[in-house]
Amino acid sequence: MASRGSGSASSGKSWWYLLLLIPFIAVLFPQFYNSATPVFGGMPYFYWYQLLWIVLSGVVTGIVFLVTR
Repeated sequence: MASRGSGSASSGKSWWYLLLLIPFIAVLFPQFYNSATPVFGGMPYFYWYQLLWIVLSGVVTGIVFLVTR
């Protein structure tokens, strides 16, 4: 099994992990998205914003996984 080695290649990949902070910060402060409007598909903004971030978190996690593996 080949070793990855140390140096700039592994430290360059570590910056990708910072992308995982985006979904965390996006839902960290509910006062920013605590409203009923705009309504999307009959669902208040508060709920569809959180559901959107569930999907986006999976996408961001997948990107970080593929880039850093």
